[in-house]
Amino acid sequence: MMKLFTSKHVFMALVLSWLAFIPAQAEQKKQLGVWDVHYIALPTTLLDPTIASQYKIERSKYNGLVNISVLNSKDQVAQQVQISGEAKTLIGKIKPLTFVEVKEGAAVYYIAQYGYQTEQMVSFTIQISQGSQSQELKFNHTFYPD
Repeated sequence: MMKLFTSKHVFMALVLSWLAFIPAQAEQKKQLGVWDVHYIALPTTLLDPTIASQYKIERSKYNGLVNISVLNSKDQVAQQVQISGEAKTLIGKIKPLTFVEVKEGAAVYYIAQYGYQTEQMVSFTIQISQGSQSQELKFNHTFYPD
């Protein structure tokens, strides 16, 4: 079986590859202040096992991945930021997200895992800050166990 993701730039490749194949999972972008914030949520089963292992991501039909990248809106340079957030279910259960920074050359990504047991619509609220600049990203995503 051919491995889909083998480059060092795994997360950019992941985002670009899934944009072409899974429109419902497509990367999204919001302009927040001076930043373009790109975000995607997807099941970890879509990750190549080698890549998941390399980044210590648990592949499971009950585990999702949130990937955030922050770019300067003017020159599209990746930004190192402080990032935190939470996930809230429709019944009001709140889970904090623990983000890990991943640097791949000039790219910077922030990834967090999110566990679920059943089909679940989740509202994500992400706080992004850098110096005196602070923004909030909100988006929804529905996870489905495979």
